[in-house]
Amino acid sequence: MRRSLKQAYLLLSPSLLWLTLFLVVPVIFIAVISFTTNGDFGAIIYEFSTEAYQAAFSSLYAKVIWQSLWWSFIATVICLFIAYPFAYFIANAGKWKNLLLLLVMVPFWTNLLVRLYAWIILMNNNGVINNFLMKIGFIDEPLALMYSPGGVIIGLVYGFLPFMILPIYSSIEQLDKTYLEASEDLGAGPIKTFLHVTLPLTFPGILAGFIITFVPSISVFVVTDLFTGGKLLMVGNVIRDAFLVEMNWQLGAALSLLLMILVLLSLLIFMRFTNRKDRKLLV
Repeated sequence: MRRSLKQAYLLLSPSLLWLTLFLVVPVIFIAVISFTTNGDFGAIIYEFSTEAYQAAFSSLYAKVIWQSLWWSFIATVICLFIAYPFAYFIANAGKWKNLLLLLVMVPFWTNLLVRLYAWIILMNNNGVINNFLMKIGFIDEPLALMYSPGGVIIGLVYGFLPFMILPIYSSIEQLDKTYLEASEDLGAGPIKTFLHVTLPLTFPGILAGFIITFVPSISVFVVTDLFTGGKLLMVGNVIRDAFLVEMNWQLGAALSLLLMILVLLSLLIFMRFTNRKDRKLLV
């Protein structure tokens, strides 16, 4: 047993070293900076201070953080409702499966900025979407797709949808079809089979997709920069500006730590809620 444990730790040592150097150490460094004093021109004075956290807990930044969490949550839920049926279709597409997976992977081969600029052409007041809707008489005035929370959510959904599709597809692909056959033999209809068999068994893919979609969508700042011209902010914009524009490393570090804590708490609450929901589905 001891020998196998030593071998396991030996195999894990490169990953542990990597995580320590490039995750744990930077987080500790950011935590230390958040309690220092801000000097002139961004200088870091190593004197204990909580001014950064006092500023971070102000109503202005609290509103931006809540706004970021809410928009990211809505975008993640929309991604889930779009991704699950699409992933289910891919998993049962037969000979077309590889082609559809390739199409899902294509966005990873192009820069996010390029793809978002294409959406600007589609969504602005004189863009393709508004011109088409006005031409068919569906609307009389252009929709405010740009410079609005709706535009930000569209950008988040478009940017992170593949992150939701792939883990759900993997979970559905590994689903043992004999469970579905057994459910059908016992008289369960398609809806009941989905709710009590398919959904609980593919829940790990849903959870993985939710996490890897929700977490990066909170801190992304390029979507609000391009779709709102900086008029609407997410916490990623504030952290970037604190570090690079205002040269206030303490504020940027404090906001980064608070965001990390809030994300972890949100995920813990989500996992606890969904575990209860999952148990109810299995009853």
